[in-house]
Amino acid sequence: MSSESIELFGGDLRLYKRENSSLWQCSASLKGTNHRKSTKEDNLARAREIAEDWYLELRGKSRAGLLKGRETTFNEAANRFVEEYEIITEGERSEKYVQSHSDRLRVHLRPFFGTKPLTDINPALVQEYRMHRAKTSRTGKPPSRSAMHHEIVTLRQVLKTAIRQGWLQHLPDMSLPYRKSGKVEHRGWFSPGELARLIEASRKRVSDGVGGRPLRWKWEYEQFDDYLVFMSNTGLRPDEAARLEFRDVTIVKDWDTQETILEIEVRGKRGTGYCKSTAEAVEAFRRLSARMREGKEAGPTDLLFPGGTPRELMNNILGELKLKFDREGRRRSSYSLRHTYICTRLMNGADIYQIAKNCRTSVEMIEKYYAAHLKTTLDASAINVRKPRRPEAGRYDIPVAA
Repeated sequence: MSSESIELFGGDLRLYKRENSSLWQCSASLKGTNHRKSTKEDNLARAREIAEDWYLELRGKSRAGLLKGRETTFNEAANRFVEEYEIITEGERSEKYVQSHSDRLRVHLRPFFGTKPLTDINPALVQEYRMHRAKTSRTGKPPSRSAMHHEIVTLRQVLKTAIRQGWLQHLPDMSLPYRKSGKVEHRGWFSPGELARLIEASRKRVSDGVGGRPLRWKWEYEQFDDYLVFMSNTGLRPDEAARLEFRDVTIVKDWDTQETILEIEVRGKRGTGYCKSTAEAVEAFRRLSARMREGKEAGPTDLLFPGGTPRELMNNILGELKLKFDREGRRRSSYSLRHTYICTRLMNGADIYQIAKNCRTSVEMIEKYYAAHLKTTLDASAINVRKPRRPEAGRYDIPVAA
């Protein structure tokens, strides 16, 4: 830049020339934003007059609130959100969950909202995004309701970050228009008969094998059989079971029921909690403790299920038994064993509050996704009550004195 430069209005306005140019340029800073203009004059006196008029007009607009500075874009707010989220949630959210926000931003949200100012993101633009996603899906069909929900959650988190930074005044309405009340669907689970078929099929694999090779995969089949019994009698989540070590499980005699059960110290997405099993889980745990690879004894820090969640074997057996989907088309998985435990306990008359505590969830979740579809939660004596009918009107009318 040329050394020719003149400051006016106490340095708020500056006149200068660029290199290889004879024309005077002017610049001023208002509301943290730098404004520039070419006077298109090479004469200093005329350029100064133009610059002063331009600056006074800018200052008038600024005082009247008509002058906007450079607005923060969605990309800048998204960068800030990702930086904050990774640090603040360290140790509280899984790495996959944190990464999922970044993936949704990169694949879907940034290409659409990226360079738009935050103040332009309103309910109409959010609805336009939903339509855009429905039209441009790679699979040729609109994204699932769950996928769309997660994307809107990520969008909302970015806008909340912008509000905390003072870049946005309020959160726009992002609710889905034209939506009727959602149908409450229960989680996929196994009825007592279906669970019995599943366990019978797993035990048949232990004794008979598959394809004439019973010995090669015998250890895996035995582990899977005990996995089914253990999970359906404890209500653990698959990720909780995958973290479970032998030192976390204790065989005790319950004072209230006088039954031998398991007391389990659970570490999962809700932190550390506790679980008491049914009596049926004890023998499965003893077999797991006695069965280690290469004849080793189970150590306190050894995992109960070294192979993690047996997804492939579970899917294979469910496919053979045609139990992969329930009658409403809901997919079943290892997580369905937790749902089976909750539903079985409720059908046997267990207290819903105690079940919620034992499964480290809320009463509201159980009432919404489990209790609503179980007939045993309905009390016929309370439903079919018959109250005595009131006497007909006027039967006991008091005559009016003449």
